[in-house]
Amino acid sequence: MSSNPCAVISASRRTDIPAFYMKWFMEQIGKGFFETINPYNRVKRVIDASSDNIHTIVFWSKNFRPFLESGSGEKLKKMGYNLFFNFTVNSRSKRLEPNIPPLRERLAQLEELCTRFKPEAVNWRFDPICFYKKNDEKIENNLTDFQFIAEKAKECGISRCVTSFNDDYAKIRKRIRYLRSIGKNPPDLIYPDNKKKVEIILRMEQFLKTKGIALFTCCEKETFSQLPNDTTVMENACIPGRLLKDIYGGNPVTKRDYGQRSKKGCKCTKSIDIGSYDNHPCFHNCLFCYANTAIDVEIKNSAGKI
Repeated sequence: MSSNPCAVISASRRTDIPAFYMKWFMEQIGKGFFETINPYNRVKRVIDASSDNIHTIVFWSKNFRPFLESGSGEKLKKMGYNLFFNFTVNSRSKRLEPNIPPLRERLAQLEELCTRFKPEAVNWRFDPICFYKKNDEKIENNLTDFQFIAEKAKECGISRCVTSFNDDYAKIRKRIRYLRSIGKNPPDLIYPDNKKKVEIILRMEQFLKTKGIALFTCCEKETFSQLPNDTTVMENACIPGRLLKDIYGGNPVTKRDYGQRSKKGCKCTKSIDIGSYDNHPCFHNCLFCYANTAIDVEIKNSAGKI
């Protein structure tokens, strides 16, 4: 038996595989490999996806219903894979997340994930916190259901909440311009200063303490650095090699992944991201998303007309 650590698959930062691409994913597992293309240098790799080589598959999603209904998790467990889940459950806001299921359905999925697998293998992501304004309306945010979601997460046995604030990407500004060019009326995204961010994080921390849920920040190094010394908030590893070892034993990779946004506070351990920005657009079409949405495909096909 090799003493080398086993790999972790991240499925995926690039798209929502559990919601839209589980058939493809399971077909590749059946073949025993994934082919990945680095989105920056276009270098191709073939990844050995056998359970002897992979310690854990980390799934990211806003809609686990197709995953749950297909029984894919049970099939993967029988094949020898450990599973971990990053489940984003935000407040109801069709302006920001137009194509995700209703909140109560997502909370039902959260409960089902925790029951079928185990709550210690599920991270609840309330991510990102967004402020936005439409025309001359007052500034709104998507924190409205946070306490309600936290109550339900506690009932499910969830012990970790991960959060961040939306970032200002050029592609998001372009997405907003495009939506307006085709007659839509998306809101403008507002970016609060660090003082405001600290206030919000501390309020979230205090409420979550009453529910026995720890709060973690994702890629918020500047805001995190301004929290008081007695804070219980921690910086998160969304790919948590050491936690995976604690939960499942074995020998997963636990080295830090400096290829991620480590300068922004990312503490993730090394993983292999599968899925493709080009071939697997996300149909949730979230306004703030940094990945490749179906809207972005439309923009590309418009040949720079905006």
